[in-house]
Amino acid sequence: MNLHVYISEHEHFTDFNATSALFWEQHDLVYGDWTSGENSDGCYEHFAELDIPQSVQQNGSIYIHVYFTKSGFHPDPRQKALYRRLATVHMSRMINKYKRRRFQKTKNLLTGETEADPEMIKRAEDYGPVEVISHWHPNITINIVDDHTPWVKGSVPPPLDQYVKFDAVSGDYYPIIYFNDYWNLQKDYYPINESLASLPLRVSFCPLSLWRWQLYAAQSTKSPWNFLGDELYEQSDEEQDSVKVALLETNPYLLALTIIVSIVHSVFEFLAFKNDIQFWNSRQSLEGLSVRSVFFGVFQSFVVLLYILDNETNFVVQVSVFIGVLIDLWKITKVMDVRLDREHRVAGIFPRLSFKDKSTYIESSTKVYDDMAFRYLSWILFPLLGCYAVYSLLYLEHKGWYSWVLSMLYGFLLTFGFITMTPQLFINYKLKSVAHLPWRMLTYKALNTFIDDLFAFVIKMPVMYRIGCLRDDVVFFIYLYQRWIYRVDPTRVNEFGMSGEDPTAAAPVAEVPTAAGALTPTPAPTTTTATREEASTSLPTKPTQGASSASEPQEAPPKPAEDKKKD
Repeated sequence: MNLHVYISEHEHFTDFNATSALFWEQHDLVYGDWTSGENSDGCYEHFAELDIPQSVQQNGSIYIHVYFTKSGFHPDPRQKALYRRLATVHMSRMINKYKRRRFQKTKNLLTGETEADPEMIKRAEDYGPVEVISHWHPNITINIVDDHTPWVKGSVPPPLDQYVKFDAVSGDYYPIIYFNDYWNLQKDYYPINESLASLPLRVSFCPLSLWRWQLYAAQSTKSPWNFLGDELYEQSDEEQDSVKVALLETNPYLLALTIIVSIVHSVFEFLAFKNDIQFWNSRQSLEGLSVRSVFFGVFQSFVVLLYILDNETNFVVQVSVFIGVLIDLWKITKVMDVRLDREHRVAGIFPRLSFKDKSTYIESSTKVYDDMAFRYLSWILFPLLGCYAVYSLLYLEHKGWYSWVLSMLYGFLLTFGFITMTPQLFINYKLKSVAHLPWRMLTYKALNTFIDDLFAFVIKMPVMYRIGCLRDDVVFFIYLYQRWIYRVDPTRVNEFGMSGEDPTAAAPVAEVPTAAGALTPTPAPTTTTATREEASTSLPTKPTQGASSASEPQEAPPKPAEDKKKD
């Protein structure tokens, strides 16, 4: 067969006689040949400079038209003696790509100055904040699929059905032509403008196996249910570039390890999510937990949500952050009594939400320690917040005052967010206990943090993110140290409001002589964890002769809360 490649501004090509339109012609190709060509792999390529017309320079389109014909035939239907419909396969495609270029009009809010390019500012004023520009990539591959599958019309599965073309009369299908630009990275595209008089183009022809074609077609095909808009697909293309670069440039063993670790990371993230909900859903007492940290977590999640909405982040990220905000709001109902106050309405119409600390939180010493921890924390946080706000206002550019507030809060939380984990450390220190913490959830999150450390130093990312991963590890190691020094005490109440001792069991008693000679049972002295086993196995002193039968040992009163805390 023969290969004819034409380049044209028109989507429907008819100008076969124009020599300027013919880009490449290759004769005597064999279908399914994997051994010919310069590298003995069945591949051929052709490179040339294209003289582009003025319309293409001004955001016009340019198309490639590919014809395969049996040897001895021509693709022009007007040459009756040399044209045959069943001996010609045609496929065309637009080879330039339209991409959106966004201009964020930012400035210093105090001086009104900006470091943006004046030409970009002028284009933004002329074309708006979003400009659609034609881009070019110099490489494209034409694949002909080496396939002998007996496809039947109507039975080809998607997305392959859009590439398999059947003849209306015979029912046979034509050889499958596939334009392969999967390995064209988005960063390699460059805009077409009036300064470019010509464009380089390298066209390659290679056979392709059915299995690899299915992979390429599945990765490159967009969903017909495009209800999220083209912007989402543009972001998806840019995100796929990181995967392609990893496949091209990463060591195979490191790549396999990365895939395994990513799967483990997803499993741990799901388990942490499940255990977090389970912990707060089954929690009966708030003793030992920082309620104010829960409110600060809601504030932090809400700031992150507003920030990503203001900066047009990926839709999937927006949905995940929104779900996280809903979960944090649900936690408020578990740590406080929330009710509608219908007596004191807002503007006399809407009921007011009232929040009240739960009794298990008020009656415990945790509330005192929680207030104390946040008071100490405010001495550090507020000065840092003020300094960071001044720095952001003086040296950074913003779209407006609203964007400045969001970016300042988001940057501050990203930089100093680990400080919000310290109140729980303070409460643990004061209570000398860690039994109230959700250790399963913390363990899964810590493992994910260690995995993030691995990615932080393998993948390119901001320095502040790497520092953030490291300081989260430091805080978790402090938790582990507290768990080591505050040993397990069976009398201590855990996160489910239960202890390891049987509440119905009688405490050991010791009998002491009274003035009348009778023995009166008294509570056994408080024992430490190390001596509790000896105390529980010791026997009470036998009564002497003449002891009153009425003075039989009775159950000892329960231990005071102070003694339990000492234990």
